[in-house]
Amino acid sequence: MLKKLDARGFSCPIPVMMTKKALDESPDEHLEVLVDNPTARDNIFRYAKNSGFKVEIIEAGEDFIIKITR
Repeated sequence: MLKKLDARGFSCPIPVMMTKKALDESPDEHLEVLVDNPTARDNIFRYAKNSGFKVEIIEAGEDFIIKITR
């Protein structure tokens, strides 16, 4: 199942904390996180990779979609 998280408008560390909470609640689901700044993109990417997830980043205009899977 795909879960979507909109973390636009938040500065770090809030997007990382939101991502961690979503992954903790549903570790086997696919998660898409939408962010609007490179710092949040990079920090979520690092967090997910270091936690053992597969991560893909897609640029969508001025936003970034971070796809996280187990």
